[in-house]
Amino acid sequence: MMERNASDPGVLLREYGFERRFDGRGAIEWMQANWSKSLVFCVLYVALVFGGQSYMKQRPRMNLRRPLVLWSLSLALFSIIGAVRTGSYMLHILTSGGFRRSICDQSFYNKPVSRFWAWAFVLSKAPELGDTAFIVLRKQRLLFLHWYHHVTVLLYSWYSYKDMVAGGGWFMTMNYAVHALMYSYYAVRAAGLRVPRPCAVLITSAQIVQMAMGLAVTALVYRWLRQGDCPSRVDNVSWAALMYLSYLLLFSNFFYQTYLRRWSHAKTGKSE
Repeated sequence: MMERNASDPGVLLREYGFERRFDGRGAIEWMQANWSKSLVFCVLYVALVFGGQSYMKQRPRMNLRRPLVLWSLSLALFSIIGAVRTGSYMLHILTSGGFRRSICDQSFYNKPVSRFWAWAFVLSKAPELGDTAFIVLRKQRLLFLHWYHHVTVLLYSWYSYKDMVAGGGWFMTMNYAVHALMYSYYAVRAAGLRVPRPCAVLITSAQIVQMAMGLAVTALVYRWLRQGDCPSRVDNVSWAALMYLSYLLLFSNFFYQTYLRRWSHAKTGKSE
């Protein structure tokens, strides 16, 4: 049996059987050969979304409350577990190696505990496209932010995982944590339960913080990449920066339009 160094998180964090048996190296090799399939998923997704909207124009909206509850609850549980597992690993790296190592160390992709959840995160971006089916079939307003976010996260996640780029641990852990809140909120709302408005404000605020932090981590990756000890590529950093900046602007605009503007209009008695 191979001995582990005390700094190996597998010594401090309990691995479950399925995590221990997971072939992280094989997963990365599969993604290196197949990451371009994400382009196919995205093209099909966009075609089905806008084709579905056209199809539903002359048809009554579907209720789909129970399927939506199950869908949201499943993604909430997945995200909660993912956030706990990846968060535990990131906390270990932060306390044992410091902030810089937590960004630049590639161990998140191939070490015990986190390697399975990194792979699960990347794969989950494909089924998460199913979120939009509920919007289309229930004839709700489809925001540009919604489908743009789904497409770009899928493309960037698959593109980056194959190269095990720096910053991935932060990107994935933050996304898991925010999705844990978001899908829990969706599940409760779909079940017909009343949720205090501050909860929605909190979730959007968390998304904005996530995007700002993502931009900051990307900037640090670029800085330390130039010093030679943060494994990434300039093209990847450029795409990450554009992606997070666009998210930050879009989510901030959503926050303003949904909460601040409406609150201001309600206070002054103006109608939308």
